[in-house]
Amino acid sequence: MRRALGDWRHLLLILVLGQITSLCLTATSVLSEKLAANENVSLPNFQSFLVYVLLFIVYMPITLARLGPRKVLLNIRKRFYWYIFLAAVDVEGNYFVIKAYDYTSLLACMLLDTWTLPCVVVLSFFLLKARYWWLQILGVLMCLGGMGLLIKGDVDTGQNYAAQDAVKGDIFMLIGATCYALSNTTEEFIVRHRPQYETVAWLGFFGTIINGVQMAIIEHKKLSQLVWTKEVVGFTLGFDFVMFVLYTIVPFLFRMSSATFYNLSILTSDFYGLIFSKYMFHQKITAIYAGAFVLIVAGLLVYYVDPHPPPEHMAQAPGFRTYVPGDLVQPGEEDGASVKDDGSSQSQSEEAEDEERRSSSSDCGGSIKKVITDRDEVGGGASTSV
Repeated sequence: MRRALGDWRHLLLILVLGQITSLCLTATSVLSEKLAANENVSLPNFQSFLVYVLLFIVYMPITLARLGPRKVLLNIRKRFYWYIFLAAVDVEGNYFVIKAYDYTSLLACMLLDTWTLPCVVVLSFFLLKARYWWLQILGVLMCLGGMGLLIKGDVDTGQNYAAQDAVKGDIFMLIGATCYALSNTTEEFIVRHRPQYETVAWLGFFGTIINGVQMAIIEHKKLSQLVWTKEVVGFTLGFDFVMFVLYTIVPFLFRMSSATFYNLSILTSDFYGLIFSKYMFHQKITAIYAGAFVLIVAGLLVYYVDPHPPPEHMAQAPGFRTYVPGDLVQPGEEDGASVKDDGSSQSQSEEAEDEERRSSSSDCGGSIKKVITDRDEVGGGASTSV
């Protein structure tokens, strides 16, 4: 209660952003279901390809304009493997999660998808040096309890479908959930060092390449046979637009809160999905779903009532052990950096060096003036004696 109650605006903002991302995920699920059920289209790479293209063509010009080509090139030359890894796990996470719905049951997908949360908690502990207090652990347990109520509601109302290949689908979902955890934690680590728009731009660049190659290898036959109806085009463009909004908001949420808070927030996406199902697919909704939603939101509030401070000393990972122009923090001085509007940063040590140079210049100027004054005095004295 030390910080969140005194900063309720920040708490309200991250709650709203978290629920916007949750609604975005719900919308992508509904649009994917529409494509699969109504149009018989299940092409994960094809659906995501335009998203990565949009991220690159929108945010790379912004990155070059705000940071300048030199800073951008210095950063990517030193840390390119971080962005390739981020794009790879993100692309594969999207692919395996969407494919899992084709093989295993809906309830299994919902249950196994929560595997992302403990993975993010563990990865944040080691990579971001995050430390969790008992209230935050209680908040996580409350959110998971709400997720359990959602699953129980689905069991009671019979909202499930038979698994075609349960083992294969469960493995796909676990792989996808693990990839999401790696993607979320890696992106949070990067955006705490570099501007959000630059991170998303490189994610779009490498994501376009990886996703495009995978699409050409796996889905080229289905794409050649695809009938481009207006429904297929509309649902696909809607999916890409919603995903673009999601990828734009998430880095800000990572910076303002954490990947853990984000994954807790999106647990409500299943509740929103039920609301869509009621009006679009005429499925039954019981009171237990409302209770689940309340429990998850209450868990979010409990989690952030007494939050741990932002990590002051993140892991000294390869590529981030030395300063690169444009970094938001100095290595080992995450708590002492000041962020500028253009994405560059100036640490306390740099400010001290500047102040020292100014002081030296001032002292030098004062010494010169003193020498001139003494010389004048000496000259004046000599002329008087003569």
